[in-house]
Formats: sequence, structure tokens, C-alpha cells
Amino acid sequence: HGFAFASEIKALLAASPQRPGMNLAALDQYLALRLIDAPLSMFEGIHKLPPGCVLTLERDAPPVVSQYWDLAQAPKLEGSEEFVLDELEARIEEALRLHMVSDVPVGAFLSSGMDSSLLVAMLNRKLHVERLPTFTVGLEYQGFDEAPIARVVAELFNADHHEARATPEIISLLPDLVWALDEPSDPLSACTWLLARFTRRYVKVVISGDGGDELFGGYDRYYGNLYASHYRRVPAALRRNLFAPAVALVPESGWYKSVGHQLRWLHHLSFYTGGARYAASLSYFYFDRERRAELFAPNLRRRQFALDAEAAIRDPFEQSTGDALDRMLYADSKVRLPNHPVMITDRICMAHSLEARSPFMDHKLAEFAARLPSTLKVRGGSLRHIQRKLAARFLPPRILNRPKQGFSSALPYLLQEQYAHLYGACLRKSLLARDGVLDGAFMSRLVDEHTAQRADHGNRLWLLINAEVWYRMMILGQSREDVRLELASPAPARRAAVAGKS
Repeated sequence: HGFAFASEIKALLAASPQRPGMNLAALDQYLALRLIDAPLSMFEGIHKLPPGCVLTLERDAPPVVSQYWDLAQAPKLEGSEEFVLDELEARIEEALRLHMVSDVPVGAFLSSGMDSSLLVAMLNRKLHVERLPTFTVGLEYQGFDEAPIARVVAELFNADHHEARATPEIISLLPDLVWALDEPSDPLSACTWLLARFTRRYVKVVISGDGGDELFGGYDRYYGNLYASHYRRVPAALRRNLFAPAVALVPESGWYKSVGHQLRWLHHLSFYTGGARYAASLSYFYFDRERRAELFAPNLRRRQFALDAEAAIRDPFEQSTGDALDRMLYADSKVRLPNHPVMITDRICMAHSLEARSPFMDHKLAEFAARLPSTLKVRGGSLRHIQRKLAARFLPPRILNRPKQGFSSALPYLLQEQYAHLYGACLRKSLLARDGVLDGAFMSRLVDEHTAQRADHGNRLWLLINAEVWYRMMILGQSREDVRLELASPAPARRAAVAGKS
């Protein structure tokens, strides 16, 4: 028996005498949670080393994986809110100072969000960085365009701002995303690809805002889980027989943050508790256990049913200490953060020879954030309370009080007619269905419901499309260009890239 290791799976595939098969458990997890948690990979016999771990290999002994660091469950910090704010500001400033050390110019990603805006503001006001190169990709779709606000932030803090506009035709990028990630991609990866490619024209190192949501409580699902625990106090029979029909009357088509979606989501969560509820708050918008039971081909359903994709989130939640928010944040820091945004940012940026650095993930800053009481993170309906208070020292209300949005959130919902061919090429002619992995009739039903606007399956269809692209390239061995041609619309293609301006 041999042992091989590499920073990317592609290298292992090149060294392998035969192409490994697909890991069904990893596919199940991807469809449930939009990530693949280490040590799983999409390939049988290939394992990812979990974050914070080291592998020791000795002759005539099996490999041993041991953990050298974890986000400590330390006692909560005591002191006034003003004291905590001063400490937090000092620690972010120190993390920025360390991350700005470079022998080449450093830029910064800049969206309309609090994380990147706060970092750019502090670089200017605390570290006195002038004309910092900043980079934004905007998207003109249903108010998701972050470029105007990013432009305002850049002007406020004297940045050398560069802005690109992305058109909706991102289909041609899908094979490149899979190639860079070695696994099915995600809407975030498409946005990151466009941004990294554009940024690399100007700098080789860039500051990223990854990690702020997971440290300070920035996602809707955090208070959604807390609200669901209160709603659960209503007797189950009443929720099921009276409230469920009322919720069903609210239309659910449209953006996943619409009232209809949110009401169904909270109602669904009220029937779970603890880590199972938190896992369900993620899988609900993708493929929950019930939908996955229909999605997999009949010959695999018994095997798929025995899998437990949600355990990747549920187990660290249950194994951690503290209140419900502490447990959610720990599960995200342990699983979602390293296997989703961090992995995507790192691999996509390195595919463009761009080094991304994330000050919020400085381990000392993360350990400090873990010690903050939950009341300083989520307070009532207000997310990341303490970070918002700190940002108010630097950012004006018109920036600070904007609702959270995201470039990537819009992509699965872009212009149905432009995606019609993609649905046909990937899902109605699915090779995963042909080869007995997924149920083609069920996928066609999702497409029909979505295109007729009877239901919103935008996120689910995106996952299926990318799983199909991955399968064709990585299991069947098709080239990127062959897959790109299969995905291309028969209509004359318009340039899908990014037009930049400074």
C-alpha cells in the first residue's frame, strides 16, 4: 500500500493508476449542507485533513490524525460594553497590522457589507493607509448591486477604488470553478472567481472579510433558531393543524428571504431541537432529508437513507458548551467556515495567483470573539450587536443600517430564460440520472416547478447543476472545454466576463 498527499486532489488523480469513484456520503452532504466536511472528499479513498489537525505517518503503522488547535470554550469575558469595544477595536487593529505585512502592494475586497467596510475604514483611520486599492464586482439584479455603496465607502476612506460589472452569463465559468475547487461549486465561488480575476490585474495580495459573520453572529439563521425555540412553545398539534395551513397560504416563490420562505422555514424548525434544529436551518434551503430521499435514484435510496449528512453540523453543536448561540457559532467555526467560505476564497484566489488574507480569522481575535457573551452578538432581532457598535465608530448610518445582502445570493435566481438551456443540458439530460445516482424525474419536476414559479428551487437547482458538472469532469473524465461546450446556449454567446473601471 502506498501513501500520497497533495494540496489539491487533481494532483492525486494524476498520480493514481485509475480514477477513484464518487463518494456517495460526500454527495449527500453537499446536497444537504452546500459543503463537504473534512475528512470527506467527493472521491472514494481520498480524504481531506481536517483544519487544525496534523497527520503523522510512520512505517508499518496506520496514519494518525491529531488536533493541535481548536476554538477554545473559554470563560466569558466580563466588563462594560465600552471596555469590550475598546478591546475588540485593538485586536482587529493588531490583526490588520499583521496581515498588511508584505513585500508587494496589498489591496482589499470591498462589498457593501459591514465586514469589508469596517476593515477598509480601520486600515485608513487606524493604520493610516492612504489610497488602498479596493475591489468590487457589482451585479444589476433586484437590488443586489453592492457597487454603489462600496463606492461610497471607498470615497469616505480615500481608497483607490476599482469596480467591475458582472453580466448574468456565468455559465461558461462552471467548469473552471469545479476545476479550481475539486468539488461541486457554489454561488459564492462564481462571485469570488470574477472578483479574484479582476483584482489580480492590480495586486498580488488582498484583504478579505471572511469570518466576521461566524465570529460575531451575522447570519439570519442565528436568530431564526432562537425564534423557532420560542415558537415551539405553541403545542405541536396547534402548529401542525392551525398554523401550518395559514403559513401555506403565503406565496413562497421569489427570493429565499421573502416572507413566505421565512415563515415556512421557522415553522419547519419548530419541530426540531438543539443541533438537529440548527442542521435543519441549513438543509431546509437546499435538500433536507425528505427531499434527498426523493432525489436519489431508487436503487440508492436505502443506502442514502442510512447516511447522516446533518451530523456534520449537529455533532459539533451538541459536543460544544454554552448557550444555543455559542453552539451555533462553534459549529460554524468548526465546519462551515473552513469547508465553505475559507476554502472557496483560498482556492479560487490561488487559481489566479492571488493571496487572500482574512484578519477576522486571526486565531487570537477568534479566541477573543468566542469569549464574548451571546448578548453582545445577537440582541433581540439585531445581529452582531458588538461589531455593529464598533463599526459605528467608523462608518456612517447610511452604510451601517443597510440590510445584509450578497452578490452570490442573487445568482441562482438570475433571468430564467438564460438558464433554460442550462437546466436542459444539466438536469433534463443528467448523466448522474443516466448512471443511476439521482432520479431524473424528480429533477425534472423541480425544474418545472421553478420555471413555472410554482415553487422556488433556485438554490437547489444550482447545487444539482454543479454536481452534474463535477461528475462529468471528475468521474467521467470530460475536459473543461468539452463540458463548457455542452453547457453553452445555442444562441450567440455574449461575453460573460467582467468589465472593469477604476
